[in-house]
Amino acid sequence: MQKTKSVKQRPGRADRSSRGRGTLSAQQTIPYVRMLKDGVCQLPGGLFTKTLAYEDINYSVASTEDQSAIFNGWSAFLNYFDASIPFQLSFINRRSHSSGRYEINIPPAHDEFDSIRGEFTGMLKGQVAKSNNGIDRAKYITFGVPADDLATARPRLERVEADVLGNFKRLGVQAQPLDGRERLAVLHGQTHPGPQREAFHFSWADVVKTGQGTKEAVAPFGGFDFSRPRTFRVGRYWGAASYLQIMASELSDRLLREILELDMELTVTMHIQTVDQTKAIKTIKGKVSDIDRMKVEEQKKAMRAGYDPDILPPDLITFSKDAADLLADLQSRNERMLLLTFTVIDLAPTLERLENDVFTVSGIAQKYNCALKRLDWQQEQAYVSSLALGYNEVEIQRGMTTSSTAIFVPFITRELRMGGQALYYGANALSHNIIMADRKKLKSANGLYLGSTGSGKSFAAKRELINVFLATQDRIIVVDPMGEYAPLVRRLGGQVIEIAPDSPHHINPMDIQLDLDGGESPLSMKADFLLSLCELVVGGKDGLQPIEKTVIDRCVRQVYRELTLGIGDGKMPLLQDLYEELLKQPEPEALRVATALELYCTGSLNLFNFHTNVNLNARVVCIVLKGMGENLRKIAMHVTNEFVSATVNTNFEAGISTWCYFDEFHILLRDALTASYFVAVWKMLRKKGCVPSALTQNVKDLLASREIEAILDNTDFLILLSQAQSDRAILAQKLGISEHQLSYITHSNSGEGLLFYGAVTIPFVDRFPKGEIYDLLTTRPEDLKNDAGA
Repeated sequence: MQKTKSVKQRPGRADRSSRGRGTLSAQQTIPYVRMLKDGVCQLPGGLFTKTLAYEDINYSVASTEDQSAIFNGWSAFLNYFDASIPFQLSFINRRSHSSGRYEINIPPAHDEFDSIRGEFTGMLKGQVAKSNNGIDRAKYITFGVPADDLATARPRLERVEADVLGNFKRLGVQAQPLDGRERLAVLHGQTHPGPQREAFHFSWADVVKTGQGTKEAVAPFGGFDFSRPRTFRVGRYWGAASYLQIMASELSDRLLREILELDMELTVTMHIQTVDQTKAIKTIKGKVSDIDRMKVEEQKKAMRAGYDPDILPPDLITFSKDAADLLADLQSRNERMLLLTFTVIDLAPTLERLENDVFTVSGIAQKYNCALKRLDWQQEQAYVSSLALGYNEVEIQRGMTTSSTAIFVPFITRELRMGGQALYYGANALSHNIIMADRKKLKSANGLYLGSTGSGKSFAAKRELINVFLATQDRIIVVDPMGEYAPLVRRLGGQVIEIAPDSPHHINPMDIQLDLDGGESPLSMKADFLLSLCELVVGGKDGLQPIEKTVIDRCVRQVYRELTLGIGDGKMPLLQDLYEELLKQPEPEALRVATALELYCTGSLNLFNFHTNVNLNARVVCIVLKGMGENLRKIAMHVTNEFVSATVNTNFEAGISTWCYFDEFHILLRDALTASYFVAVWKMLRKKGCVPSALTQNVKDLLASREIEAILDNTDFLILLSQAQSDRAILAQKLGISEHQLSYITHSNSGEGLLFYGAVTIPFVDRFPKGEIYDLLTTRPEDLKNDAGA
């Protein structure tokens, strides 16, 4: 927990009464002169402001070192603003519309998958409903410059905006300026609380046509009512304005976070004004002199009364120490004096709910030795000051140093809520918001699912697979060494291919598609594959010799000669055709290769010497690789990799994306040649519109060699579930995972872990409801036993 010292409260003119503006119109209550298209807003008194929206970063789950770095960076951010640039931090929590930002992207199709589609859609709707009960959270910073006219203000605002964006970038925070319409939309959201609020409709053309100003677009239909001393009305909602009275000598970085995580509509506003450094130091020196005089007076009283003059009142000692520390901070520790106005606006549909919400916020303040004080007879001033305009009518200010103000760190945890064809990945373990992400938007869509046995790897991958099936038209390929995906693929109408000595299913490794447009020659690619296949068959420490490679390449081209020329019966050649062509060659090296290949052509392992008799063009294809010996498994893996590569390439030429899942990934990595070939395929897939995922429980295998480690380096999407202790240490070092983040993959329950999406790291939890889909996804023995019993 980050802590820092605060400075004693300086009361302002908090007791001024309302100025009787309750009779004014709603438009007159909103305190700006004009809003311009580019986002510049003119306020009374010659102040021009702009607003930026900014995103969250991971502070709550960061390591102590990272938290310290973020805190220091935020302090430097605050120090940027001088006495001529007042600014406002706005934290706005609002109930989502009933339609919300989480629109379900699975359209109805009225087919044999309707029961699955309906169940998955119902699950998504349930997760959306539980996402912070529909609370949308937004963060804004509004800064202003005083100027005589717009022409003078605009270049100054642009310079400050560029600096602020640069400071955000150094913090790793995404931010963007709001134009005039976007600022009006923010104001509309503030003046229209509740989930059933009307949508924001506005265009600049309407202003010209109707002659109405921008305020008509944002003013609430029911207007404002500020006639009561402790509450107000905005539309049909009740509101209460309070300010935070800081009494603690030390503040916690959890105070603001706990308020913002509440399940209620509220706006937290921090108006900050930097005090000129020379003036601040002069003021504090004056305070130190005043305290010293008070000390002398107390010592004189003590001597006259016969007491020890060194015994001073405790408060005076405290004030003296605080003033001395503050002076040292301002003079030598890169601290500035800031004047802070911290207000909280609670909004609720009923008075009873409103008072309960205010009581809840007050309880959090008390926990951190602060107090939430109602702004009696200042409800209107506080409300208009909470609007994201940079306008402050509340004159209760608290003197703070930079670090004291920076303790209100505005960052909690990153959210991942994308639209379009985004897929569901559980709920954010910190904010409880649904996680929706589109892997295709990553620089590298390659993904890894890592976790110990029983952690939920296969379940998470299958959940993504079924989501891809329902929300997109993409093709899906599963390489399944253990046969765990077969029931799901059959239910989705896909093709399950069981590769085993006694299986009736066959894939011909000699299949080739010669009509592909662009890219590398299909024949050259097939020759390269068959060279690596023969190298795997021949074996040996040195692999194929140059002469052997030349002979194989010659024979491959001869075998495909009739097919490439369009003559003959048009049938695909078999491995036996390559074997026989090798026997015709005069070189003894050809005989060596043919002899090694004989076992897989006319021998007992001739599983791949048949024409393809399964539907390789099905939308979902699952290749099951169980029930084979080690030698045949290596060949099967290699043939499977070739099938995946060829299919992805074909789909890419047709403009179709492909999702590939490689379960029990460590099996692919056992053989050096197979692993090397797969690494090359893995790098190629992302260039061909493919979204590949590999699942393994053996993290050490990923780092077995520099070449295999490249798989991890070329992956921007990771799902980390519960990890063994040795693997946690490896991942912490490789991925820079903090101790707090490690807690989410240490002895965690199934379906709990960390999600890495590019630079975003989110702890997640997925409690998938039981039903038909759950039965298709689960591999837990107790679940399977229950299903069998049923």
